[in-house]
Parts: sequence; structure tokens; C-alpha cells
Amino acid sequence: METMMAIFIGIGLSATCGFRIFVPLLGMSIAHQTGHLTLSPGFEWIGSWPAGIAFAVAAVVEVGGYYIPWVDNLLDSVATPGAVVAGTIVTASMIGDVSPFLRWSLALIAGGGAAGVIQGSSMLVRGVSAASTGGAGNPAVSTLELLASIAGTVVSILLPVVAIALVVLIVFIILRRILRMRARPADQRNVQ
Repeated sequence: METMMAIFIGIGLSATCGFRIFVPLLGMSIAHQTGHLTLSPGFEWIGSWPAGIAFAVAAVVEVGGYYIPWVDNLLDSVATPGAVVAGTIVTASMIGDVSPFLRWSLALIAGGGAAGVIQGSSMLVRGVSAASTGGAGNPAVSTLELLASIAGTVVSILLPVVAIALVVLIVFIILRRILRMRARPADQRNVQ
């Protein structure tokens, strides 16, 4: 049961990497330092003071960058692969007593996949916002993403079962919308 909870925490935190890469890592560092989160052997560096300070600085820079019009769209091009990598590392850091093959397979598929789906969706939302408002609506989108990242980090650490249920629900909704959109004829896609 302990391994399953660690996997739930890892996947929940990985999904929040799709909103902001460094907020979940900062949350993990703080939770480890306060004794609320145990990291797998080899990943204790995430909970160190130097890493915590680096994550804090990176989170401030990342969050600030998303409030600068058009820089936010540029950040998305870097954040998409970064979120997948961060999501993979976050999940791997939570999985302890399993074979390395299982750890990294699960981390890449579930952790990196969840982060990638969330990041890709937020990138699309920001693109639509930029196109429809000339970038004026992007700070509101950025604020919602930041709040989702903070809330997701806290919920993932304190209530991992709730976090995994939310991740599954969000990914299901996103994938269903994508499949519905692809099923429409091309002329109807351009109208809506």
C-alpha cells in the first residue's frame, strides 16, 4: 500500500509539473525538509537546501515569465519537454522498492505522460487566449495555472488518492475532447 501511495503522489506531482515545472519540485523539497515526504534513495538531493533554494528561484522566474505577454508563449515551447522530463523525475523520485526498469517505465509513461498532457493542454489554452485577446487574457490563464500548480502540489502530498482521481479525471476529459474534435468533419472544426 505504501508503494501505491508513493506512486499516486508521484503521478499527482508530475501532473502539476504540466502547469508549472518548478512549483511541484519546490513543494517536494519543502515537504521533504519538514518530514512530510520521503524521497526514494538517490533522489534525496531534491530535499536539500541548495536544491530548495534553486527551485524557489526557478519557480519565481518561471511564474514571472508567464506574466509577460508573448514571453509566456515562448516559455511554453521550452516548458513542454521540460515538463515531461520533470514529471518523469518526480514520479521516479517517489517510487522506492521496485526494479529500476519498472521505476523508470512507470515514471516515463505515467509521470511524464501526465505532465505532457497537462502542459500540452495549457499551451493550447494559452494559444487560444493569445489569439483571441491579443495576449491580454494570458495573465488570467497564467494565474489559474499557478493556482492549479500550487493546489495540485499540496493535494498530491497531503491527499494522494484525491490527487490521482483528479489527474485521471482531467486527463480523461482532455483526451475525450481531443477525440471528439478529431471525429468532427474538417469543415465543422474550422467553424467552432
